[in-house]
Amino acid sequence: MDGILLINKPAGYTSHDIVGIVRKKLHTKKVGHCGTLDPDATGVLVVCVNKATKAIQFLMSDTKVYRATLSLGKSTDTYDASGKILEEKEVGQILKAQVIDVLNSFLGKSKQKPPIYSAIKVNGKKLYEYARNGEKVEIKERDIEIMMIELIDFSNNEIVFDVKCSKGTYIRSLCVDIAKKLGYPGHMSHLERRQAGRFLITDCITLEQLENDDYSLHSIDDALCGFPQLKLDDPTPVYHGKQIKSDLTGQVAIYDNQNHLLAIYESTGQGYLKNVRGLW
Repeated sequence: MDGILLINKPAGYTSHDIVGIVRKKLHTKKVGHCGTLDPDATGVLVVCVNKATKAIQFLMSDTKVYRATLSLGKSTDTYDASGKILEEKEVGQILKAQVIDVLNSFLGKSKQKPPIYSAIKVNGKKLYEYARNGEKVEIKERDIEIMMIELIDFSNNEIVFDVKCSKGTYIRSLCVDIAKKLGYPGHMSHLERRQAGRFLITDCITLEQLENDDYSLHSIDDALCGFPQLKLDDPTPVYHGKQIKSDLTGQVAIYDNQNHLLAIYESTGQGYLKNVRGLW
């Protein structure tokens, strides 16, 4: 059984918990996910099974779409509702137009500082381990991109917004930065991943459906259909990991003449494609 499961992760589960549930249900150890969701977050979790785990590295870089709720007036050490309150401030009048202007100011490429309570490793140690031990550590900013950000609702000092962003963007940090620009402490009180790559939350199944065998696996081809494609009459060079002459750029999905997905190649920049990962 090979393919991709789309799980609508409920709150209270880690992404690793979901992987464990899938392993137990499908009786296989070869299971992995394509992008962590915090325990309190919900929504699209792309889970690869058996041979599909070979495609994880290509799905991890997919853009994501989230719906987030930012609560103004209180900041926490974890940047979300689960943390210890660090600062409180009464929220005055804020116009909807102000909120929209601030949201729009985050469009495009920028640098972002990840939260200390995150799994990013520094010197072989996860940031949250430094935080829990009360140790100081330098947190380097990372390159991110916000492709879309849209206000959904603003009431009772809560800002609900949708955001489309690049891999590695921390929505918790984004919420804190938005609050700061508005002049207040704030934290992310809810997060739902609504899309990962081409997969929508409406494509997902619940854990109950998984348990009741009410599910189907998506193919690797389905997940990688957005890649440029190259079909070969003779796939022998692919099986030997050899370069292929082609003017295609970026990463390319290689197929044989029977439409079987064989590998992902990428441009050398010199008129050839080189092997990145075999998928047969």
